[in-house]
Amino acid sequence: MNTYIESARRTISTEQRAIGELLNRLDEHFTKACEAMSACKGRVIVTGMGKSGHIANKIAATLASTGTPAFFVHPGEASHGDLGMITKDDVVLAISNSGNTSEIVTILPLIKRMGTPLISMTGNPNSIMAQQSDIRLDISIDTEACPLGLAPTTSTTVSLVMGDALAVALLEAKGFSEEDFAFSHPGGALGKKLLLKVSDLMHTGERIPKVSQNTLLTDGLLEITRKGFGLTAVLSPDNTLAGLFTDGDLRRAFENKVDITTTEIGALMTTNCKTISPDALAAEGLNLMEVNKITGLLVVNDARELVGVLHMHDLLRAGVI
Repeated sequence: MNTYIESARRTISTEQRAIGELLNRLDEHFTKACEAMSACKGRVIVTGMGKSGHIANKIAATLASTGTPAFFVHPGEASHGDLGMITKDDVVLAISNSGNTSEIVTILPLIKRMGTPLISMTGNPNSIMAQQSDIRLDISIDTEACPLGLAPTTSTTVSLVMGDALAVALLEAKGFSEEDFAFSHPGGALGKKLLLKVSDLMHTGERIPKVSQNTLLTDGLLEITRKGFGLTAVLSPDNTLAGLFTDGDLRRAFENKVDITTTEIGALMTTNCKTISPDALAAEGLNLMEVNKITGLLVVNDARELVGVLHMHDLLRAGVI
């Protein structure tokens, strides 16, 4: 077991050192790469072979999800028709530790002929790819974590980190927001938290539990039971929200031996109840419920008119929680 741990520590230390050395290589070439990708009128085409191809695929996905349109092109397939995916309006980001990967070198003349800007990410400054590129990002390493020096380990890690550095630098330069990110991830939990509004989930019309201030507690209880939210809104004569009455308030009324057949609900309602705007994010509603330890919210507009009701179960069903 100690041998396994020692090996793991050696691997992590080797890759950690290599990542640290990247800091000293962030120069004008990195700035030019960001500027070229930011100014790109088409797409950033990321390409790589073998393990570098897997890294290239991931970098393309990261760029695309953070505001820089990008996709992966397999260099081998590019020689058999997929080169048609690349246009002069694109920018090509080619990844190869050796810089002499034959599948990439084969398509370089065609990329240059189209006038498509080429950014190389290589560990060999004297390689064909580095010499032919318009911008070169140095991802050289001293040694692979693999003791045989054969399996791409440190080199792929450094490539991935450089790709992340590009994506984040572009993200920040563009002012890419959480909402922008959510639009790229509408099916995920983050998208639901950032895109869904209260108005998308709230109950409206006849589903809203509501009574007037002079409603007797017995009738208020019927309204709470009928609508099934454990609460009812209490409205003023001008139809604006006056307060809230919950099944918890009803229990306390019983405990205090209040006569529910003669007492009006307005006498026991909560006037400073928590409300939310229909334009608020559903995630804000969730936070309000959690902080105040409640399970429902009345939804009101700017004029304090009741427009809906939101329950914790609605948030659960929508996947906001």
